[in-house]
Amino acid sequence: PPMTMQQQIEQKLQQAFAPSHLTVSNESQMHRVAPGAESHFKVVVVSPHFDGHRLLARHRQVNAVLADELAGAIHALALHTYTEQEWLQREQAPKTPSCVSKNGLT
Repeated sequence: PPMTMQQQIEQKLQQAFAPSHLTVSNESQMHRVAPGAESHFKVVVVSPHFDGHRLLARHRQVNAVLADELAGAIHALALHTYTEQEWLQREQAPKTPSCVSKNGLT
């Protein structure tokens, strides 16, 4: 069977960036599109390729890799690009403390 747009995006990003973390989410159903549409995606890419590159440069790299898809089927691509270090810091970000302390005082 032919690859879905989601699989196609995943494969291209895997090949281009060798990411340590990659998620491609089809968010088309959240928009006014035909059922089963593959037009709106959210992409999270964590790759050493992004080291030393600013956000705009990273997004340009991803957009260049997905140029064919962006010229055709994809209407919207929400990009979240991180270096390994940024991802670790994000993953270990402190959780919001609950408002009740152990002794019951707030």
